[in-house]
Parts: sequence; C-alpha cells; structure tokens
Amino acid sequence: MSTSLSTDGQALALLERVWGYPAFRGVQAEIVRTVTEGGNALVLMPTGGGKSLCYQVPSLLRPGAGIVVSPLIALMKDQVDTLRQLGVRAAFLNSTLSAEGVREVESALLAHTLDLLYVAPERLLLPRTLDLLERAPVALFAIDEAHCVSQWGHDFRPEYGQLGVLPERFPHIPRLALTATADDRTRADIVRVLGLAGAPQFISSFDRPNIQYRVGPKEGPKTQLLDFIRTEHPGDAGIVYCLSRRSVEETAKWLSAQGVEAVAYHAGLSPRERNAAQERFLNEEGLVVAATVAFGMGIDKPNVRFVAHLDLPKSLEGYYQETGRAGRDGLPSTAWMVYGLSDVVNVRRMLAQSTAPEDVKRTEAAKLDALLTYCEAATCRRQMLLAYFGETLREPCGNCDACLNPPRVRDATREAQMALSAVVRTGNRFGAAHLTDVLLGRETEKVRAMGHHQLPTFGVGSAHDEKTWRGVLRQLVSLAYLSADEHQGLRATGKARALLKGEETLTLREEALMPKPARSSRERSARAGRAPVDAADAPLFGALRQWRLSKAREQGVPPYVIFSDATLKTVAELRPDSLHTLGSVSGVGARKLESYGAEVLEVVRGSGQPSAGGRLPPEAERGAAGNAAVLGVLRASAGRSAVSSPPLAISRSQPASAAPPREVGFWPDSLFSTTRETPAPTDAPAPELTEALRELRKELCRETGQSAFVIFPNATLEAIAGRQPRTLNDLRGLPGMGEKRIEAYGERIIGAVLGTLDG
Repeated sequence: MSTSLSTDGQALALLERVWGYPAFRGVQAEIVRTVTEGGNALVLMPTGGGKSLCYQVPSLLRPGAGIVVSPLIALMKDQVDTLRQLGVRAAFLNSTLSAEGVREVESALLAHTLDLLYVAPERLLLPRTLDLLERAPVALFAIDEAHCVSQWGHDFRPEYGQLGVLPERFPHIPRLALTATADDRTRADIVRVLGLAGAPQFISSFDRPNIQYRVGPKEGPKTQLLDFIRTEHPGDAGIVYCLSRRSVEETAKWLSAQGVEAVAYHAGLSPRERNAAQERFLNEEGLVVAATVAFGMGIDKPNVRFVAHLDLPKSLEGYYQETGRAGRDGLPSTAWMVYGLSDVVNVRRMLAQSTAPEDVKRTEAAKLDALLTYCEAATCRRQMLLAYFGETLREPCGNCDACLNPPRVRDATREAQMALSAVVRTGNRFGAAHLTDVLLGRETEKVRAMGHHQLPTFGVGSAHDEKTWRGVLRQLVSLAYLSADEHQGLRATGKARALLKGEETLTLREEALMPKPARSSRERSARAGRAPVDAADAPLFGALRQWRLSKAREQGVPPYVIFSDATLKTVAELRPDSLHTLGSVSGVGARKLESYGAEVLEVVRGSGQPSAGGRLPPEAERGAAGNAAVLGVLRASAGRSAVSSPPLAISRSQPASAAPPREVGFWPDSLFSTTRETPAPTDAPAPELTEALRELRKELCRETGQSAFVIFPNATLEAIAGRQPRTLNDLRGLPGMGEKRIEAYGERIIGAVLGTLDG
C-alpha cells in the first residue's frame, strides 16, 4: 500500500512539474502505477483521452528509457518535439536519420541519457535494434496503435503481428499496449501477440462529449461541405475524408478555388508530396486536408476542429477512430458526414464481391450493418455509438443532430411496399433512378422501352417527390430489404417477403418532410461547433495564437507544441498579470513557464484589456517584481534556456526494493508548491449537490442551446461540488470558472448550492 502511495505521489508531482497538469484523468493514475511498479497492461482509451501520458510518465519514473513502438514517422517527430519542449530527453530512430544520426541516438541510449525512444515496428524488428535493446537500459515497451496487430482491426499491419518477439526476448520488461478502438476479437489478438495474458485491461469511457456528431443525406456534397466550413468553421483546421483518390484531389482543388486553404493527401502521391502535405497540416493554422483513410493514424494535432466524411467509412470502428482526430484538446469540435443511396449500394456491393473468407465477410457485414443503423438513427447518435462499444449513456447527449433537431419518423410500410413491388415487378435488376421514374410515373425513353409504364406500380408513388423515394430506397438498402448487384441494380432480399405480405410494419425517417431548423437554432449549432471563446476574449486569443505561430516558426515545430488552443483559451479568459497566476493554467509546466512566461504576459498586457479575474487570491498575486523573482529562481535552477539547450535530466524512482531516489537536475520542489492552488474542498463532495449541479447544467443547456461542457465541464462541476461555494467570490479560482462564467451562471450556481445544502 505504501509503495503505491509513494508511486502515486511521485507520478502526480512529475505530471504537474513537467506537463503542467494538476491531476490525472480517469484511469490514467492507475495505469501509471501499474506500469511504474513493473506490470503489463492493455489500455483502451479514446483519441484525445491521454494515452501518451500513460507511458511517458512511467518512462520517467522507472530506470532506463521507455521504448515506444509508433506507426508513423510524422507522429514520432511530433511527440519528440513536444517532449523536448517540456525538458524531456526524447529521440526517435527511423529512416529520416542519417547513419551518423542513428549512431548518436544509439550511443545516447546506451549512455543512459535518453528518457524516451520512439521506433517504428520495422526498425524494432531489425536484429541490430533488438541486440541494441538487450544491451541498453529499458524502462518499458509501449506499443501504440496496438489494434494494428490484429487482422480483425481496421488498420492491420503485418509488422505489428511480429511484435511477439518482445515477450520472448524481454520477458521481464513491462509491456503496455494502447489503442483507441478494439473489439473483443482484436483485444484477444493483442493479448496473444504481445503476451499480455493475465494483465489488467483498462477500458476508459469512449465518450468524447466535446464532439458534435452530425449525419445527413448527400445532396451536392461539396457545396454542403463548403457551407458547413464557411458557416461553422471558417479558418479552422479540419480533415475531409473521401473514399477515392480522385475524389480527394477534386475536393481539395475545389475548396481551394472557393477560398478555403486545402491540400490533398492519399497513398498515390509521392512520399515527398505526402510529407509536404502532412507538414503543412501540422505546422500551419487553419489548413484543411482532403484525404483517404491513409491520412490520420497517429496524427497528434490537438486543434483539429472538424472531421468531415464525404463518403461512408467501412465500419463504426473506423468512423470512431477518424472522427476522434477532432478536438483532442477538449474544445468543441464537429464530426460531420453526408451519405447517399449510391454510397450504401457501393459498400454493400464491395462487400458482396470481396474474396475474403466467409467468416471475415460475415464479420464485416455485421460491422457495416451497425454503421448504417447509426447513420439512419432517429435517436441520440452518441448513445448508439457508445452502445456499440459496450458502454451505456443513460440520457440523450444533447450534442448531436438527433438531439438538437430530432427527425420525424412515421409508419412507412405502404411506401416500402410500393418500392419493393417496383423492384420485383421490374425484374430485380434496375437501379434507383429507373425505379424512382417508375414510382413517379415518368414515361422516360427507358421506361417505355422496357414496358414498365404498363406495370401496376407505374405512378403509384406520385404523391411523393423524387427526394422522398430516394430516401426510402436508401433506407431499404441500409436495412437489408434490398441488395445491390455489380451494376448497382437493386434486388429484393428474403427479408422483404414479410414486409410485402403485410406481416410486419416499418418505421423510417421522414427526411423529405423534415422542417429546416430556424436560423437561431442553426446559429446555436454553429457556435457549439467552434471553440467557445467569447467575443470579448477573441482579440487576445487571436493575438496569443499569432505569438504562438511566430515562436513555432522560429523553432521549426508545430504551433500546438508551444501551447495548445485550450491553454491559450484559458489564458485569454484569465488574463494573468503575473508568472505565479500564469503558472496556475493547465498546460503551463515549469519549463514552459520559464521559456515563454514573460512573453505571454507581454501579449496579455499588450491586448489593451484589463485583467478579467479568475485569479488566485490577492495575497498570492505578484507584480512585475514578483515576475522577475520567479524567473530568476527558474533560470538559476535550470541553469540554461529551455529553447536553446538540451532537455534536462529528470530524476526517476528506483524499483520498490531499492533505496529512495535522489532528486537530480530539476527545479526545486518549493517553486511549485503554490503554482496550482485549486481551493481545497470544505467537505467531501455531497452526492445530492453534484446531482443538483447536473440538473442546473441541463436547465442552462435548454435555455441557451449550448452543450453541457460549454456551460461548464465535469471537472468544473466536481470542483464546485467539492468547494461548496456560498458567494460569488468563492467561485473565483475554481478550475474553469473565469469571470465570464461567473457573470453568466454564478448566481444560479450559488442558488443551487444553497438550495441543496441549506434547503
């Protein structure tokens, strides 16, 4: 017990000093403890959930270097750049290094002067690398994107399947497998290949509450996409997924012609072209990438504000993985998709024509059915998505299209029978366009030539329009009442028989008759899809982003490596006037405070706006003299600039049986004892108060049209429940309670607290 407490304390202190975070999230602390103390683990955590900390922190606490198996060169560089900014000694081994560069990294590893080393699976499997690792001090092995070991995963890579060499050659070194998505079969493969039998499996919530999920019918997809970007995400970074390379290039070219900065990325481009596109995406603000699924795995850019699909993905796993690349910083983001009948026909036909074994085809068919059911849903999309991964969301999320603008549904049995009858009577071989002509009673040349104008079904659907019938046919294909042949001809399946005979009924979405949302509703949705920076804070937020871009270009790193959007947003709301206050911002660790603190304060002062509150208590605040004093302590103890010097050595703990570790080469503990003064709770959080605050938040959501996490996130709710504030002044200093939120919701919050505790 004492060992765990000691490990937890060291891990938390390291987290705050290096990363600037006051606490671990969810199961992170338990994972860090397990691996630090020498155990293996399998981690399923959503994209943006903080997987990297689960191996980075133990790598710094254990003796030796953490070896991270990573699938993409760009991801390795990104992670290493980020870690070096934090003062961590990180490096990578991949094909971008010269022979001399490889030797330097290998020498550093053997000399115990590396904390983390990133390698591709292909490089790891080389005899030279395996021999090197047997001679080097290794803290742990972290296998990122671990679903790649399984042929049942959506990104199978044969090299990952050979990583069974790790438990064979290094049985006593902890192994940590991490992925964002893995069904039971994929998980079983990960356990088998990586030798994780008996290891604990940590499964975090798959919910990404900051992502707004939206799916709609395809009605001119590029125009729909442009309207979406211009209305909701102008100037934001985003990814647009297309099924084909041709569509990727056409979409990127068309967006650029319309004034949206966009580039194409797909496997058909040369390596140089792909690298150039990826580098631009990582290093520029507001760039849109049109891509096939070849782009994105391992992309670490936290401020991707939207992910759009112009074509259906292959499964809900793929969809979840791809949409999860939006909003890794926790700020509001959008997962937007349009699809049509041709998409459904194409994916079903491709599956039917697949040469895969029958058991694989059955599995893929089930996954496709789940995806199509999700697309056609008339109820909360988040509930359906989470249910697919075995998680229950008790109430509708309030942050998807089905919650914000609920679709109407109705008994469409008669329309379905008309459509199915037309399919059968025309010979089970014609496509949707011809069937629609028959149903509407259009005597086209083809209809007359086939004699279909004389069928009993000719014109029976004239009471509806073409859009309605295409929607009915699409849903019948999605629900497997119709199947498609290689020429996109539709055929009634055995499932249709009961419906045609009137033995069952069918309820469908009434898309064609859905009222368009009022302008105010659309505007609320647009606001919910963008970063929640109030108009008063937007100028300072923009100035901070410009400063960040300038610093990033100076150093040749992506802007988010300097600071995330979430951190800059907090700075813009808080407007700190001292290093001490700036140090209280989540994401501002010791090295970054020393490197950038004075410049950030200059940007804040130069904004011409007064400090807006949300500060630490007045006795803890310092003026210009205090800033100089803090900087002096930092520089004296660090001894050099974080930007121009090698990363600092970070002391690490020894195994539980060893002597206590010595603190070496880091800043003194005393400097950080007050950098993050979240008020201590007056009592343990009262369950009834937590529930009352949740009810208040729901009420505010209904009144404002905003999502729950925009009103105040769960972390803020929990902090309020712990502090139990009784005055507006008591709210100041709580995480997430800036002056804007206090002004907007403070009275209501205090009313809820007093009504619950004193009522």
